[in-house]
Amino acid sequence: MAVFEVAKDIDGTTIGHHECTTTDAVVTFGSVSGGSRISQAYDHLMLKISARSDQATYVSGMGMKFNAATTNYSETRLLASSSTPVSNRKTGESILRAWGNIPGSSSLADTFSANTVWIPHYANTANFKQFVARSADPNNSTTDDQWNVMVSAGLWSDTDAITQIDLSIVAGDDFVQYSNFTLYGVTGA
Repeated sequence: MAVFEVAKDIDGTTIGHHECTTTDAVVTFGSVSGGSRISQAYDHLMLKISARSDQATYVSGMGMKFNAATTNYSETRLLASSSTPVSNRKTGESILRAWGNIPGSSSLADTFSANTVWIPHYANTANFKQFVARSADPNNSTTDDQWNVMVSAGLWSDTDAITQIDLSIVAGDDFVQYSNFTLYGVTGA
């Protein structure tokens, strides 16, 4: 008989937090150069997001870039937005675009996503950078493609330490007021 342990929430140190006071096209943590880079003092990064977009759709895809790089991204996802889950893989991308979804303006008013992104060994300069993400895009509907849950994994084929993370809406729309983004540094997990 298999015994499953309930996963504990991982404790981290808050590196940065942003709450949209109006709309924001891009949310950035750190910079590629200068004094505001993401601290390299931790083993891993964890990003928690509760967001919504002003895109006229039920589901908006989020984009993510590391160090403002526009090459060498690949990702795989498993998505449930109907009774038949789907999976797909993207390679050679200029941005991570299939890792997390949030409600658009057509979704039930005042609903926000629940997204978590785990980025292990982000400061390591010997290996490519990977991530694992999960997202829930709620809506008061059982209609196909008006809600979703997703797990995804991706790779940035670069050995540079991650010093900047940019988040955006893939379609070019904005994050709305009260969208929250918190970046944690995690040691020893």
